[in-house]
Amino acid sequence: MEIYIVKPGDTIDSIAALTGAPLSSILYNNQLTYPYRLAVGEALLISYDGNAERQAIYTNGYAYPHINQEILRQSLPFMGALSIFSYGFTTDGALIPPHLDDTFLIDLAQSYGTRPVLTLTPIDASGTFNNNLITALVHNPEAIARLTEELGVQITSRGFEGVDIDFEYILPTDRIAFAEFVATVRRSINALGFPVSVALAPKTSDDQKGVLYEGKDYALLGEAADSVLLMTYEWGYTYSVPMAVAPVDKVRRVVEYALTRIPAAKIDLGIPNYGYDWPLPYVSGTTRATSIGNIAARERAVENGAVIQFDETAKSPWYTYEKDGISHEVWFEDVRSYQAKFALVNEYALRGIGFWQLMRENLPGFLLMSGTFWIR
Repeated sequence: MEIYIVKPGDTIDSIAALTGAPLSSILYNNQLTYPYRLAVGEALLISYDGNAERQAIYTNGYAYPHINQEILRQSLPFMGALSIFSYGFTTDGALIPPHLDDTFLIDLAQSYGTRPVLTLTPIDASGTFNNNLITALVHNPEAIARLTEELGVQITSRGFEGVDIDFEYILPTDRIAFAEFVATVRRSINALGFPVSVALAPKTSDDQKGVLYEGKDYALLGEAADSVLLMTYEWGYTYSVPMAVAPVDKVRRVVEYALTRIPAAKIDLGIPNYGYDWPLPYVSGTTRATSIGNIAARERAVENGAVIQFDETAKSPWYTYEKDGISHEVWFEDVRSYQAKFALVNEYALRGIGFWQLMRENLPGFLLMSGTFWIR
């Protein structure tokens, strides 16, 4: 496995000659397009061959029904599961399907040997997130019974092979009832032969304050579900100061806390497939970053003559540029930042990896993953 950092004066041809790698491989591995311009400081995946002793992991990625099919086809060979986002529900437990038909996602996933998974979220009939639905559901046995029955129908009639429960902003007063709900769904879906997972906000202590954290009990949910996804991203987000989306030092703290409450064999590490571009200067409450894919972030650096830096604490690439009189700061993921996150999975022998999400290209990251792990 080899990663090369572009230096001033480098070209694709000179890098191929220096590394001995076929030019076509460098282009493919890094999704480089003509005229093959490079940004100083960018990380290129030269080779990704792994050793026979590498750890076997489960992999998963989330996708909406409007995903570009070419991007989906590029991603599925690296995914053990595809979590289709998302199904909502009513206060009386009626399941609400996505607004767009997801049949092609199920069929295409199965054609690649990837398990299609139904993702359940507290989204109402208008397509709006509504955490009041959580309270109404988890304290209503009749609604829970109806919802679990309808989930079972989806599995038996449409080919789903599991359920992922992704509820956020759970009230502290619903903490225990939510865990009991997850356990109930698990018993029902397990009886059909399929697993249930639950997404967890990135906590570092039992008593962490905040609307994202207080309703998520790691110990209870780790017991209730077959597996958990640590949502270890969004430190850098739309309204934050410019910073890494998933700084590895902060990710490590979440993993270490999770391991005190949940067995490693149940934990999947959440990894972002995106970054953000912030206009500068940053003004709290006013500045709004725009999301950007990792390949697009590299291309934006090239277009604007930016030099890509690498933060050794966060293990994340970033750069600044100016356009139309406005300064910008961009943080994203590359093969170096993925390598650091994959190292955590190996170090702590975690169950696997979950990508949020697959809507953008990420072939270099997936190739690196395939050389680092055996994919179950």
